[in-house]
Amino acid sequence: MPNTDTEVLMAGFGGQGMLLSGKILAYAAMYQGLEVSWLPSYGPEMRGGTANVTVCISEKQVASPYIAQPRALLTMNQPSLEKFGPRVRPGGLIIINSSLVPIKSDRADCRVIYVAANDLAAKVGTGRAANLVMLGVYVGLSGVVDAKVTEKIIEKEFSDKVKFIPANVAAFRAGLEEGVNARATNR
Repeated sequence: MPNTDTEVLMAGFGGQGMLLSGKILAYAAMYQGLEVSWLPSYGPEMRGGTANVTVCISEKQVASPYIAQPRALLTMNQPSLEKFGPRVRPGGLIIINSSLVPIKSDRADCRVIYVAANDLAAKVGTGRAANLVMLGVYVGLSGVVDAKVTEKIIEKEFSDKVKFIPANVAAFRAGLEEGVNARATNR
């Protein structure tokens, strides 16, 4: 497994599922015996307002859940890219949902990956699972947690809505494939 010490900020509008993606990532890391912190933040209006979550993963105890300069950013919308893009640590990773973000990142000092997450999610079963496509891309690129473990956590998260499990797992797998391919081609 690659270096597991990481901080990732996942951001979008409320209702886009980034808090859920962060929770799934945190549980997958915990299941693997890693130390984790999960710090959500959202506007009072919730759905449609701003929402982000920071997940810190380490083999050692996590000192603080607050990270000023995350190593990675997953962004679902343009306002989140504009707000959090400049905060990513130089040499970090930025994954942008190009289905909803029409602009390009100006961060030449970071690796930037564009993924049409909404389009890919719709293609494999449900457009509402774009967040899981983004999570899959991150897991595929970083290898910070095991993909099979992450799938099990997704299944557990949707265990009370069993009919949604196949589409959500398919969205994660589609993103995972994108991430693995990006890692292999270093794009």
